Amino acid sequence: MISKLDILINIDRIVVIVIIILFSFLFFEVFILDPKIAKADEEVQKLISKKRKKSVEDRRVGSEIFDKQTLETLYKLANQGHLDVLNGAISTGKEANVLKGVINSSYIAVKIYRIATSDFKKMQYYIQGDPRFNIRSSNKRQLITNWVNKEFRNLARAYEAKVSVPKPIIALNNVLILEFIGSDDGDPAQTVKNQKPKDVDDFLNKLLLEIKKFVNNANLVHGDLSTFNILNKDEYPVIIDVSQSVVRDHPIANELLVRDIKNIYKEFKKMGSSYSLEDILNKLEFDINLDID
Repeated sequence: MISKLDILINIDRIVVIVIIILFSFLFFEVFILDPKIAKADEEVQKLISKKRKKSVEDRRVGSEIFDKQTLETLYKLANQGHLDVLNGAISTGKEANVLKGVINSSYIAVKIYRIATSDFKKMQYYIQGDPRFNIRSSNKRQLITNWVNKEFRNLARAYEAKVSVPKPIIALNNVLILEFIGSDDGDPAQTVKNQKPKDVDDFLNKLLLEIKKFVNNANLVHGDLSTFNILNKDEYPVIIDVSQSVVRDHPIANELLVRDIKNIYKEFKKMGSSYSLEDILNKLEFDINLDID
């Protein structure tokens, strides 16, 4: 039987194989790490057999995501029993791509940070002043590794505080594996930006309770809270993308908290919320000056 090691022994060759598989049918639809599962999965085989046009842009993006170190990291995670199959994209962004993974017939989310396009100045800005990290190296890969570890630790902290966030599973190099938020059939939950709540005020009230726990119980400030970073899971908010989140006593924590509150107010107001900025602040019960520049 062909082992994973046999398949991935030549990493450079695998880069080409992965790109061909991933982008032969529009962006990513399947990336196979375990040939045994592939043989048993007729649907995956059908997907692989589809032939569609590949654009130059698709090839470039694929090479940026699945570079040599990322492939080695994915193989290591698969070998450790954290991942069997990568099967489809959940979201794509400038700095990271979130893929749907499978392990033991259960779905997981696999977030891969793209080293080639990451904003290193932004990363340094949010890491500096965080007492949990003492970053002296300017090495880009090392910075991304610390950034991924920061997101993992922030998620773990929030999850332990009973905040509605995905449960973190493992972080390694530029890859973060976490709980899949979506249906049992593998349909990922949509962001609030893409799926407006049926009852905007009720949803906002639930979100404010989660923000209170995020700040008071997890002792964190999100720092980039918006309808892009909140999932609508069965009409309940799930907060995501917490890599930039800082501890409450961080030098810029109050500034970020004010920005988060104002963002939430403005965006939910556009969706029809009846809450005023004062209503939101009263529900949060934060002792903070919203006039901070």
